[in-house]
Amino acid sequence: MISPKISFDAEKLLVTALSFFAIVATFSDGPRIAVAQSSNNNNAQTIPVNVGVVLDLETWMGQMGLSCINMSLSDFYRSNPSYKTRLVLNVRDSKQDEVAAAAAALDLIKNEQVQAIIGPQGSVQADFIIDLGNKSHVPIISFSATSPSLSSIRSPYFIRATQNDSSQVNAISAVVQAFGWKEAVLIYVDNEFGEGIIPSLTDALEEVDTRVSYRSVIPPSATDDQILEQLYKLMTMQTRVFIVHMSPALGSHLFAKAKEVGMMSEGYVWILTTGITDLLNSMDSSVVVGSMQGVLGIKTYVLDTQNLDNFMVQWKMKFQQDNPSVLNPKLNIFGYWAYDATWALAMAVEEMGAANFTFQMLNASSNATDLDTMGVSQNGQKLLQKLANMTFTGLTGNFSLVNGQLESSAFQIVNINRNAARGIGFWTQKNGLLRDLNSFNTSRYSTSKSTLRSIIWPGDSTSFPKGWEIPTNGKSTNTSQVTGYCITIFQAVIEKLPYAVAYDLIPFALPNGSSAGSYDDMIDQVYYQNYDAVVGDMTIIANRSSYVEFTLPYTESGVSMLVPYKDNKSKNAWVFLKPLTWDLWLTTGCFFVFIALVVWILEHQINEDFRGPASHQVGTSFWFSFSTMVFAQRESVLSNLARFVVIVWVFVVLILTQSYTASLSSLLVVQNLQPTIANVDQLLKSGEKVGYLDGSFVHGMLKQLKFDDSRLISYESPEECDSLLSNGSAKGGIAAAFDEVPYIELVLSRYCNKYTTIPTFKTAGFGFVFPKGSPLVSDISKAILNVTEGPTMTEIENKWLTSKTKCVDSANSISSNSLGLDSFWGLFLIAGVAAVLALLIFVVIFVKRNWHVVTSSSGSMWEKIVALGRRFYQRDLDSHTFRKARFRDRNMENGANEIAAVEIMEHSNFPSSPSSEDSSQIDIVLTNEQGATSVEQGLPNHVVEGCPVIAINVEHTNVN
Repeated sequence: MISPKISFDAEKLLVTALSFFAIVATFSDGPRIAVAQSSNNNNAQTIPVNVGVVLDLETWMGQMGLSCINMSLSDFYRSNPSYKTRLVLNVRDSKQDEVAAAAAALDLIKNEQVQAIIGPQGSVQADFIIDLGNKSHVPIISFSATSPSLSSIRSPYFIRATQNDSSQVNAISAVVQAFGWKEAVLIYVDNEFGEGIIPSLTDALEEVDTRVSYRSVIPPSATDDQILEQLYKLMTMQTRVFIVHMSPALGSHLFAKAKEVGMMSEGYVWILTTGITDLLNSMDSSVVVGSMQGVLGIKTYVLDTQNLDNFMVQWKMKFQQDNPSVLNPKLNIFGYWAYDATWALAMAVEEMGAANFTFQMLNASSNATDLDTMGVSQNGQKLLQKLANMTFTGLTGNFSLVNGQLESSAFQIVNINRNAARGIGFWTQKNGLLRDLNSFNTSRYSTSKSTLRSIIWPGDSTSFPKGWEIPTNGKSTNTSQVTGYCITIFQAVIEKLPYAVAYDLIPFALPNGSSAGSYDDMIDQVYYQNYDAVVGDMTIIANRSSYVEFTLPYTESGVSMLVPYKDNKSKNAWVFLKPLTWDLWLTTGCFFVFIALVVWILEHQINEDFRGPASHQVGTSFWFSFSTMVFAQRESVLSNLARFVVIVWVFVVLILTQSYTASLSSLLVVQNLQPTIANVDQLLKSGEKVGYLDGSFVHGMLKQLKFDDSRLISYESPEECDSLLSNGSAKGGIAAAFDEVPYIELVLSRYCNKYTTIPTFKTAGFGFVFPKGSPLVSDISKAILNVTEGPTMTEIENKWLTSKTKCVDSANSISSNSLGLDSFWGLFLIAGVAAVLALLIFVVIFVKRNWHVVTSSSGSMWEKIVALGRRFYQRDLDSHTFRKARFRDRNMENGANEIAAVEIMEHSNFPSSPSSEDSSQIDIVLTNEQGATSVEQGLPNHVVEGCPVIAINVEHTNVN
């Protein structure tokens, strides 16, 4: 790359070479001049004004830009035919070369005496041409050179009719801040365009506490090996957030290789600047679809208006007429800016009026260079001022130059899915991130990711990446083997951070393994910068906070008093409910009801005990079922299926009652325990000795409470604390122990049936220690909240604080001894399966026996089901129980010729049938069990098993 800062002598040599090149190019290719067309362009009163155009005409950007420039002039003079000036375009092809661009500009200024130059196309080319414009006072108007370094006090004649790249850096930092990424890698092209944005982007990221951990610089014409070298280096780093700023051509190459090495998978974050996103439609669609899925991008937002839509249609038709080989031309925002920039230049020239558009030639010596004889525009300063004050509504909205460049507008946040960029939100300077531009809240600046729409990340993931991973070939620096409750919490907190933190765990101990000092001594090591942090059971107190900075507490706060229990013989009046848990009580009750229903179904047709009025049947069924609880059921069951169900259920009830009895007996002898000491005042007055953890700040707290040194005894472990409390103050022990809540819980986890706690003082709990001003404190505090509010903290406490002997807290001893459903679900399963199986067998037999009712009926399916229901509600006269009753009734009569009484069917009381010899039909008035009457039609007699009976066809008629 050629440095933009060259000495004046070097500049002379360069310009001499460029002049020679320009002359050769002019005569070899011939001049390329475009004249603005208008209805009166031949009018002698119009003033032609030469304007230069320097573009890369071999690229799509150059072709599109030139067509938009021509269309802008055509529209401008068609709309304003009376204007006196006419811009005459002198077009030069820079051939994608910086030297060619400078030579073309020099030729335009020296030979054509142009009043302004539209272009050049790229920031690198502009860096050469700007100096020529400054020397000749010719405004350089670029609609596509976006590098921030081009705008400075050394380039007053440079007009940027496009947005500065630095205008998007706050939008990028807002996205990074929204997802909490604390480190990012910048990947940019090694030229003026790529380097220009880096200072402002780095500053914007630092403002949101995001550090640029690495800068990956890629040459403009990088080979595969050069790109892969950079990508492999990035894979060894922890950071997974990459911000890419380069041309679309180089970007396509980069992402293709990133996909190849696996860097477009889940966990990676790629953010594109407008350099690629604004030109996404010009990229190879196969690269976009195959290698850029899930990428985020910042895109310049242009409001879709009717004027813009009309222009796009007209431009496409015009371009295809001029270039029939281009089948589907695509217009981008740089074409809009080219149109607006040309319109602004034409309007500024017109406002200057009939000015003398000439150059003042400088006196030069015989050995002068082309740069010395280039001349100075007489109206350059005036034209520059007109352009600076120009304001109108263009294709992209309000066209207004601020400090020589286009005023920035809103940016759209896009997510690349398939072959398109899907909008997920917006960013504005005033309101930050927004879901929609019309949903802004003028009262605040938002950086919340909740305002953005759903994002599909690389790897087709919907959960946002944390922004860091363990490097592919990296090594852990955590070499010390240190474990414990606080260490496990710290490791869980580190895992919650959105970036990686390497650390070494160094025990605060002497070579012989003994402690190197007190807790305050360990904190002093952080204050004196010997340690970066302290991870342990460090209590947050005011005195320590004066020297170091604490994170939020990760344990329950406070100091408690641990005291033994004393026995209280009073019992709970409702203790008889405690043996069973509520779910077991509920399940048992439901099964009593279920068994009652099953037995009724199985016995209803054949057992008189389960027949009669509805209230009688319900009462009998429930009485039978619940009486099995005390084995006092008096009704007999006649069906084998019912007997099978009842036997299984009685077995279940037997086990339940025996278990209940045993549990209740145990609960009735459980002692209701109360603490031996109620409060600190009582302990102070008693004169008994108290204990505290050796080295803890609790010793100073007890001294402030007026406990004498003679009454204070230290201990070093939960076992020693238990021993002292068990002996009591009278036997050389202690009556109570004071300690922080986590330590008290550790003692209770092992000896919970012996002691209870009494809250005493408030403290802030345990926290991690960092130096004053450490940037990690805020992030680790947030991560602590994520750990303590989730299931992770419970898992850690169960691992480190749960008793090794499975001790049960005495406060919950009664409920813990209660029998639960989990102990008996097998029994209920057996009883339920037995009952359901019996019901299925009964249904099959019943339907098979009464199938003729279904087949003989011509009614609907519902009527057939109702008929089966009626048959079920009747007595089963074929049952052996009813056959025995009929024979017994017949033998009781005084004569063998008497006809047996007809069995009364459901809902009716039948009288004895007439003589079997009488086959005539009879009318019978029946009274059902509820007292209502109905009229029956008798049918001819038939004989069942040798017994003459009358078959009655009953038609129910309700008599109200």
